[in-house]
Amino acid sequence: MAFTREQIRESVERAGDEHWKALIAHHEDAYPASRPTPGDVCRAEAERLNQLGLGDLRLAETRVERLDSTIRITQVFEYGPQKARLLTEPFEGYE
Repeated sequence: MAFTREQIRESVERAGDEHWKALIAHHEDAYPASRPTPGDVCRAEAERLNQLGLGDLRLAETRVERLDSTIRITQVFEYGPQKARLLTEPFEGYE
């Protein structure tokens, strides 16, 4: 099953307000420069995860950390009956 922009947004929100606020601030604090909107980032993350073939895992949350000019995103998946948590390598981008 392929991930959608909406699923990524929901997973950022599940991670907590600070993660969603970091995504918004990354876009807004760059004004007048143009950084991707939170929706653009969610869409791109969905595409990236789909290309990696991770659609069979349950996406638990998306963690967002602000860096100087970019953001670091770590995806947390749940796997199996024990709901083991698997973290992706942090991805930096969306400048």
